Amino acid sequence: MSGLIDALVIVAVAALVIVRQFRASRVDAGRRWWVLPGILAVMALREPHVLDTHHHTASALILGAELLVGLATGAGWAWTTRVWTEADGQVWSKGTKAGVGVWIVGIGLRVGLFALGSLLGVHQDSSALILALASTLLVRSGILMWRVQRLDRTPVKSTAYGERTARTTWKERV
Repeated sequence: MSGLIDALVIVAVAALVIVRQFRASRVDAGRRWWVLPGILAVMALREPHVLDTHHHTASALILGAELLVGLATGAGWAWTTRVWTEADGQVWSKGTKAGVGVWIVGIGLRVGLFALGSLLGVHQDSSALILALASTLLVRSGILMWRVQRLDRTPVKSTAYGERTARTTWKERV
């Protein structure tokens, strides 16, 4: 795949993720949360230049560090996401300001890894970045689904006249 297409895919996925992060959205525990990360991983691993053939060891170490940063960013993002149950039993999530901090640190670390690779003369393809983004999304979604399964999702009962009973909904705060 060309570099332009890779760049467009990265920008489109990042824009989709960032827009959806700060909007309250209903969480469906039955959906296939692993599909988008899986597609991104397949796209990245299909490329023949994931590792630099001239600097194989350094390239593998940088890719491993990139994946670790992706995993840590995904975990941090998942744990800073606010998750709550509404009165009807539906589970919702929304990104927080702490999640912005996680993204900034993650991007800063990735820029540092790219700079290190450039100093070492390692050719870095965009497929490593796509693979790290896939790992970030996979870990974030997995942890979020695990957190959702732990919530009490029993709906609040209504009286015969439609008045709600006084039951407070537990909200998880970060």
